[in-house]
Amino acid sequence: MATPAKIVCIGAGSYSFGLTTLVSLLRSKTLRGSDIVLVDRDEAHLSVMHQLISWLNEVWDAGMHIDAHTHHRPALPGAQFVINAIEVGPREGLWESDYLIPLKFGVRQPYAENSGPGGFAHAARNITPILDIARDMEVYCPDAWLINFTNPMARICATIHRHTSIKVIGLCHQLSTGYAMVGKALAQDFNIMVPPSFTSTHASDKYTAAMFATYLQTVEKVRITAAGLNHFTWMLELTDRETGADLYPRFKQRWQALPASFEPLTRRVFDAFGLFPIPGDEHLCEYLPWVSDPITQPWEKYELELYEWADRHQDREDQWMKLAQTAQTKTNPEEFAPGYSEGALEVIENILTDGKLLWEALNIPNQGHITNLPEDAIIELPGVIHAGGVTGAPIGELPPGIAELLHREISISHLTVDAVVHGDRQLALQALLLDSVIRDMDVAQQILDEYLTVYRAHLPTFWA
Repeated sequence: MATPAKIVCIGAGSYSFGLTTLVSLLRSKTLRGSDIVLVDRDEAHLSVMHQLISWLNEVWDAGMHIDAHTHHRPALPGAQFVINAIEVGPREGLWESDYLIPLKFGVRQPYAENSGPGGFAHAARNITPILDIARDMEVYCPDAWLINFTNPMARICATIHRHTSIKVIGLCHQLSTGYAMVGKALAQDFNIMVPPSFTSTHASDKYTAAMFATYLQTVEKVRITAAGLNHFTWMLELTDRETGADLYPRFKQRWQALPASFEPLTRRVFDAFGLFPIPGDEHLCEYLPWVSDPITQPWEKYELELYEWADRHQDREDQWMKLAQTAQTKTNPEEFAPGYSEGALEVIENILTDGKLLWEALNIPNQGHITNLPEDAIIELPGVIHAGGVTGAPIGELPPGIAELLHREISISHLTVDAVVHGDRQLALQALLLDSVIRDMDVAQQILDEYLTVYRAHLPTFWA
């Protein structure tokens, strides 16, 4: 039975999440008859996506009502769900700048996206426009759910939870990386065909297709229970989906037998803390104090790769050229058939129908789920999606060493959010001083001053 809803997709032109999410919504029989409103400030991208989604809606007989706006405000009245995937751009250019600015002052970050000084800058740029969306939601659709895809995930969701009354759920597919690594280790046990090119979890075209193929096979055969923070979760349980058998001991043995060159940082952290870290080396490295020493240069030991900014920018441009051409020619709709969901569809369907679906990675406020992390901090864990929203799994205590690493990141996250919301330079400095890559107070101040100056147009609260 169809259960129509009004769903607003802000950042509908998202390179990572927009098209996948919209296609999955169109293929939903449950949502047939819904209003889907596309929002994007980039008029050219919005036009392409509007044409494309309208065409697919017609050829698939999806029965949706499609509309589009270049600003979110006229789209919000009556919305039940708002999907956010905006990114202040240019994405790759700003990310590279986030990395290079601290390097001028001798601070070499391992990745610079979600933690470190780069994580501060990345969050600071995105917080203001997303907070504007959430505050407009308080006026026009106060009971709607905000489903967030924008990074840094924990900091964006914390902004919404700490500074508005809007209900927020954050979704991320990083758990698939954990599944892929487990599948590589247990390949012979479960007849998983691991492509030879799966030699790293780094977000590069050299590895991603092979990693994704391994994930798809593995997730059908084993179940991971993981918890912590986004991009910083830990495998608490590993079981056989068919028999329920505990696979953790066998996984530890098989993992040790893999080549030492495969995810060496993950290997060392697993050995030291006793739980397997889910994200893979390139995301994990952002949150650790042991990967940025300028003397020992541990990034070389662990072969940590930087994001391929130029290649990813070109990928984005190529994708939009292809989508624009398809929107004009209206050929081959089958190439858009969904094979993977980012989770927004499942959240929406199960809230509307009280489906009580277990989703394995949800970013929600901590309400006693992890007892030795702060209440109301945004954590990532499994949860059941139902008419009332989400009920997170009762995780209990995490091991003390792991909890301390997570607690530090939560403190930095909250300082960052409050600093940006209030334009408080003292709190911003504290956020940088707590970060593990910073070793000198003067350098922290220099980095902060440079960020605030270079990104002044994106950081209005600091210049009010």
